Amino acid sequence: MKNAIVIPCYNESSRLKFDDFQTFINQHEDYIICFVNDGSSDDTIDYLNRFQNKNINKVAVVDLEVNQGKAEAVRAGVHYILENTNADYIGFIDADLSTDFNDYKGLMGQIENSNREDYLVFGSRKLSEDSNIDRKGFRDIASTIVGLCISFVVALNIKDTQCGAKIFTRSLASKVFKQSFISRWLFDIEIFLRMKNLFGENTKRTFQECALMNWEDVDGSKLSLKDSVKIPFMLGRIATTYFGMRMTNSFDMMLDALTSSTDYRTYP
Repeated sequence: MKNAIVIPCYNESSRLKFDDFQTFINQHEDYIICFVNDGSSDDTIDYLNRFQNKNINKVAVVDLEVNQGKAEAVRAGVHYILENTNADYIGFIDADLSTDFNDYKGLMGQIENSNREDYLVFGSRKLSEDSNIDRKGFRDIASTIVGLCISFVVALNIKDTQCGAKIFTRSLASKVFKQSFISRWLFDIEIFLRMKNLFGENTKRTFQECALMNWEDVDGSKLSLKDSVKIPFMLGRIATTYFGMRMTNSFDMMLDALTSSTDYRTYP
């Protein structure tokens, strides 16, 4: 298999579009799809296992018995691909296909043409005025505010770090997914900070941000006001960790209290 797509799943039994997945699989021989069940409390794993049984050689299922969050679910899928396949490119998208396969293949075309050993191509919902991006109400406002905070931390002139459609060369994936992430759902920021630690001043040459033509804000993954309040604190933890600064005990206690009930699908 040349290409692999990791799809993290948490209580997604009612939202998984198996017809779309099946059509894509039938039309693309050089792809393997790896679903990761992140300790779902519904019957997601049953649906995934049945789908895998119909597509033995083209679908893999990783079952995490305990919910670990989107970051570790994606990481578990990437590790499975690295250990069990020879895929040249490893990407991830959201289970609800908010980024569709047409856009994903567009990203794949860009990374295949890059001829780089360590490279990342990712989608952006903010680059093109001609795209069909459907983002609703508060989620749009929250995304703008969060984006400003993230831009300050990452400092790489990226318009949309949080889009759930990213593709890595095998070499880069093995490096940035090597260690566990700090955040359950802001791990994209950590990916870019890890790349800065790896490549320093050359970091901007190791990634490409590409406009998505379609993106749908699917019900069931909304960002709440309560969750948005937590984001600056989590950004603070990420920044202090990657920039080598110490955090005070009071800051840790405040953050732990705010994030103790973090929902897996909270993702701006």
